[in-house]
Amino acid sequence: MNARLDLLQPYPFTKLRTLLANATHPTHNTHINLSIGEPKHATPALIEEAIKNNLSGLSSYPPTKGDPALRQAIANWIARRYDIPAPDIETQVLPCTGSREALFSFTQAMINGGPNSLVVCPNPFYQIYEGAALLAGATPYYLNADPAKNFGSNWSSVTADVWEKTELVFVCSPGNPAGNVMPFEDWKTLFALSDRYGFIIASDECYSEIYFSDENKPIGGLQAAQLAGRPDYPNLVCFSSLSKRSNVPGMRSGFVAGDARLLEKFLLYRTYHGSAMSPVFSAASIAAWNDEAHVAQNRARYKAKFEAVYPILANVLDVKMPDASFYLWARTPMPDDEFTLQLFEQEHVTVLPGSYLARDAHGINPGRNRIRIALVAPLEQCLEGAQRMARFIKNNR
Repeated sequence: MNARLDLLQPYPFTKLRTLLANATHPTHNTHINLSIGEPKHATPALIEEAIKNNLSGLSSYPPTKGDPALRQAIANWIARRYDIPAPDIETQVLPCTGSREALFSFTQAMINGGPNSLVVCPNPFYQIYEGAALLAGATPYYLNADPAKNFGSNWSSVTADVWEKTELVFVCSPGNPAGNVMPFEDWKTLFALSDRYGFIIASDECYSEIYFSDENKPIGGLQAAQLAGRPDYPNLVCFSSLSKRSNVPGMRSGFVAGDARLLEKFLLYRTYHGSAMSPVFSAASIAAWNDEAHVAQNRARYKAKFEAVYPILANVLDVKMPDASFYLWARTPMPDDEFTLQLFEQEHVTVLPGSYLARDAHGINPGRNRIRIALVAPLEQCLEGAQRMARFIKNNR
């Protein structure tokens, strides 16, 4: 058995279930779950229709490289969304069965591993980054979120001896949990460090389409590379997904795009890994990437939730609007796990302790005394949850 499996920590929601296992809650009100970032909006009809109309695809093995029509739809979307040349569908785009699968498997394909191998990841972070690094034989190096940088990463705080051992850097922009977007100047700094030390950049962009203004669309890694004069995307790959954009988390559909040299090796790995997309979902994905109307409607729903919820919580918590995503990252007036437990027991509302999303690093846990609030439930539930939370805080001052 792979001994590295013993290095994996419980998932945040496993910890949350343990925290609440013996908790009691009011019986007079319904449960409102604001803890998990699972989209709850209805799947668009055009995607459902595409699935129904392409069920004959179940009789065929899917190509590992993906349907050329899907790769073209993805490339066209990238070009439209980021106003850059469309990537080469033969060498620079690969469909994947959700960005989670691809983030994990890409790490296995790229990392040599060994006692000196490091993978830099943000802290707090999406736990797949850590697990992927550990199972690839590397050691995670946690780069604490910097409140002074809008909870982004301070690349200059990493020493040369760490960079020299680094094989891969995970970027999450828009970020989970703070919803921060990495600015272009930080991209340029990271590109320069990658050129100097030779590490790969894996940019997780699954929240890129949940933003609040067309004038402030989150910049993407491929876009930043083009602006920086790096049209071949050296040592850069970006991961995106339809789960949040199109409300199809159960479809498991996304893509990887970027450096053709890296994607050639990743395709080889995937040929053996066996993670090709079903032709049925491939057809549905084409329909999704080719349509923006449902995405605009989706954004409008999230914007309405933030407009309703944020003023209520801003009156009682230290919290700011995110740049993008569907999370609020709020400071708590008591330890985050205690806040979560008491909120559940008194108001039957569940949030996620911030410390569960982070690790102790450089003397602190940067998620401690914070909670992540996911505004994925219907507007009425999000509003009720915020009102209950405000009441809870006022009653416990």
